Amino acid sequence: MKAFGFVWGIGGILLLLTSAVYRLAPVALALECLPLSLLHWAALVFSMLYMAYAEGYKGFHQGFAPRVVIRADYLRQNPRVLHVLLAPIFCMGYIYATRRRKLLSYGLSLMIVSFVLVARMLPQPWRGIVDAGVVIGLAIGIGSIMYFLIVIIFKPERLVASAEVPTDS
Repeated sequence: MKAFGFVWGIGGILLLLTSAVYRLAPVALALECLPLSLLHWAALVFSMLYMAYAEGYKGFHQGFAPRVVIRADYLRQNPRVLHVLLAPIFCMGYIYATRRRKLLSYGLSLMIVSFVLVARMLPQPWRGIVDAGVVIGLAIGIGSIMYFLIVIIFKPERLVASAEVPTDS
């Protein structure tokens, strides 16, 4: 049960992110069939660079990915049946988290859903430009989770941060 929660937590999140890349990539790749102006090309480069930094590095690599792995490790060491069954949402900080972590997790999710709804209304090539940046950010996020997974397995002392569970001080 200990290993199951760890694997299910991280694996479930990786499946969710991979599914998003799988759904968004075709919209972004459709750009190659469209005539793009210089403005479109500039927006595409900006979108990809900005999302690589803001979503990929700042959001995933410095925040979400290490927290997911730390919370999965906490779950491995402190398994509870309900937490193990709901491991992906446990690892994302939706349940059994500090009040601050829950508020941030729910708030960020609401913001992401809002952006997704707006992005879906954009016509091509603008939707593809936005989706190309998101795909880059998500790919970096997937890589970051894999990186921190390797760190926690082989050098756990290098990953020192709070699991942000209610018992933390």
